[in-house]
Amino acid sequence: MLKHLTIKNYALITNLETSFQAGFSVLTGETGAGKSIILGALSLILGQRADQQAVKDSSKKCVIEGVFETNTNDLESFFEKHNLDFDSETTILRREILPNGKSRAFINDTPVSLNNLKTLAQKLVDINSQNSTILLQDTGFQMDVLDSFCRNKEILRAYQNNYRQFRILENDLEKLRESENQARSEQDFFKYQLEEIRKANLKPGEQKEIEEKLEILTHAEDIKNRLFNSSNLVEGDNGLNHIFNSILSELKPISNFSNELLQLFERLESNYLDVSDIANELNKKYEQTDINPEQISLLNDRLNLIFHLQHKHRVSNVDELLKIESNYLQKINEFSSLNKKIKATEKKLAALFEILKTSATLISKNRKSAKPILEQKILETISKLGMPNAKINIEIKKLVDLTESGYDNVVFLFNANKGGYLKEMSKIASGGELSRLMLSIKSQVAAKNLISTIIFDEIDSGISGEIAGKMAGIMQKMSNKIQIISITHLPQIAARGRYHYLVQKESGTSTTSISIKQLSHDEKIIEIAKMLSDSKISNSALQTATELLNN
Repeated sequence: MLKHLTIKNYALITNLETSFQAGFSVLTGETGAGKSIILGALSLILGQRADQQAVKDSSKKCVIEGVFETNTNDLESFFEKHNLDFDSETTILRREILPNGKSRAFINDTPVSLNNLKTLAQKLVDINSQNSTILLQDTGFQMDVLDSFCRNKEILRAYQNNYRQFRILENDLEKLRESENQARSEQDFFKYQLEEIRKANLKPGEQKEIEEKLEILTHAEDIKNRLFNSSNLVEGDNGLNHIFNSILSELKPISNFSNELLQLFERLESNYLDVSDIANELNKKYEQTDINPEQISLLNDRLNLIFHLQHKHRVSNVDELLKIESNYLQKINEFSSLNKKIKATEKKLAALFEILKTSATLISKNRKSAKPILEQKILETISKLGMPNAKINIEIKKLVDLTESGYDNVVFLFNANKGGYLKEMSKIASGGELSRLMLSIKSQVAAKNLISTIIFDEIDSGISGEIAGKMAGIMQKMSNKIQIISITHLPQIAARGRYHYLVQKESGTSTTSISIKQLSHDEKIIEIAKMLSDSKISNSALQTATELLNN
């Protein structure tokens, strides 16, 4: 429940603080006194968007802080999920609007996102205003009412988490299938290209090797002639070997006369051996060198094939062609992998769909079981509020496909008058009827919600006399289980409040400010008497006010 509210530098409020208690509290004040401003400030810590124009002094920050008693709420899981400090007794929500227009939100002094603040606030406070009767006409709200009454919230929350995951998987599957279709259309192309390169049976470095072989084969005749001539120059009658032998024969007899002569002889002998070895290599190379036009043709064909593939794939060597071959193979394998991913995703979807069907069936069963009970209880309450001939039917239609709410479409059909036809509330109910209907519904679902505070903002608009007193009685009964705060202009409702707060606008010499005060018993009598009087408080108004309070 809301224990304490602090508002600083907001609209006409410089500094306002007030405490609230459990049970039934009422806020009264003249039209324009500032009740809506206080509620607007409270809405900021409940996650509403901030407006820089609402800041009273733009050079200072605006601060709204609410202290809530949380020992009746199951909130620990929220704090754990968002890594926030949890106090089992008290939670503080704070909102700040800085001079630069930026807004900050805090839970127990820890900065949080506005969305997280709003999520937590929705578990603490439910504000019902005149606009809420418009919400009552919304089918989504009507389904929420039924789900709250039959305590579907937890199973529905788990269902909706699974449903969102199901939709994500469906989207993933669609993308995988699109990729598969695109890949399938490219597979023949990839396979053809891969087969063409594979058929070439390319080897790393073979292009250079072929080019070198062709160079030799193309000039084979010239190479052979020159090898033959070179060999003759070494081994012929007047060749190098003959000359070396003659020199060695001349030097050998004198080689032992000195070391210098011996070294010269050995050097010449070593060169002679090298030349002889070269001659043997020349002869070998001569024998190995063939003039082979067929081999030239084969190598040219191979080289042309390589050049063709290089030109086709816009590369400059065999190594790059081999990389392309590997890429085509990878794409073909990816297609196979896509198929496996699709089957795995389909399997997950099928399993999740079965879980969803089971949950949706249970949710639907709970709704159908609760429907007649909720209808009866709403009718009993609304009958007390001056509509004894009202009829209501909660229509539950089964849908073909699963939705975020399960298998059902829920519509509240209503008629306030005897003999009338049941129609959707948006087409038949008046403002006053909707106000009474909203209170009747809230009285049934309030105790079943985890929310511990409900604020009624002039929900009694268009109501008066006996009906107003009965509305007050319903709120009073609701306050036995949860905190009820009602902003009202009706004395019948104000008199039922256990705690009465007066909101006033005070004008100074240069500024106007808003104050809130909890009234004593005697002050309550005077305030209710004012609400009963046109201008001056009469004795009869005071007497009536006293009677209302005593009753």
